[in-house]
Amino acid sequence: MRVLIGPEVSLEELYAPPRTPWLRVNMISTLDGAASGSSGKSGSINNAVDKRVFDTLRGLADAIVVGAGTARTEGYGPVDRPIVLVSRRADVPERLRNAPPGSVLMATTASAEHLDEARGLLGADQVLTLGADEVDLCALKEELAGRGLVDLLSEGGPSLLGAMLAQGVVDELTATVVPRLVGGDHPRIVAGPPVDVPLSLQSLLEEDGTLLGRWWVLPAAQERGPRGPLS
Repeated sequence: MRVLIGPEVSLEELYAPPRTPWLRVNMISTLDGAASGSSGKSGSINNAVDKRVFDTLRGLADAIVVGAGTARTEGYGPVDRPIVLVSRRADVPERLRNAPPGSVLMATTASAEHLDEARGLLGADQVLTLGADEVDLCALKEELAGRGLVDLLSEGGPSLLGAMLAQGVVDELTATVVPRLVGGDHPRIVAGPPVDVPLSLQSLLEEDGTLLGRWWVLPAAQERGPRGPLS
């Protein structure tokens, strides 16, 4: 792996957060902008070098934040750190319904359709009602920090990333661009209403044509904006 921009250090040092609380979002796309391949999953376009960085980011994180729809599509199961699901409906994906107690949290709304069911599955203290009709992601970040979860890794999907950018809670975007073209009608890494978020490139790695960048969100872009849709 070549370092094109950034210091010659280990991946753990390169991706260490500069401060906490810190929320980074890790996404992948093809050269023509597709966030998924023929299967509809991001896993259909990733590769070995992306997996190395993916595993490094998970190893550094205190918790993984993911849209419930993405967790369902990608087949998320329990992992060795808390998974924080974000959903307006509070619908717990099938593979996480029997997760060990305390390993899954749900961030949802007071009007969520499946609120009582989520509390029964995960425990009342693991279900966070943050907003009446839309999930308040600023409040989520503060709540998780209060629980000692200060290095947060979000793995999307596109609707959650759009909402996070709109609400100004993203500190960093780590994005992999794989050297493939897939055409077709695939989502981009950001979905939802338009946003305009300036970024600052901090590092750029390359291996076999795959580019792995780390961008920080500029402070002006972190002002809280209108809420965006969530899965």
